[in-house]
Amino acid sequence: MAHPKSKISKQRKRKRRTHYKATAPQVAVCPNTGEPHLYHRAYWHDGNLYYRGKMLVKMLDEDEN
Repeated sequence: MAHPKSKISKQRKRKRRTHYKATAPQVAVCPNTGEPHLYHRAYWHDGNLYYRGKMLVKMLDEDEN
């Protein structure tokens, strides 16, 4: 197996890794409900599931059973 000619110091390794940063997620606001949510994700509001401003799943009322 190949071996490195010299050891890479902790300082050199950490300098190289300083550029890895976490990015803040993009948040959208639904025009219908006003609920903030992540882009391209479905979200729950008042028991209903919404995606792209449309209701996908409606909450069942206890009277409908």
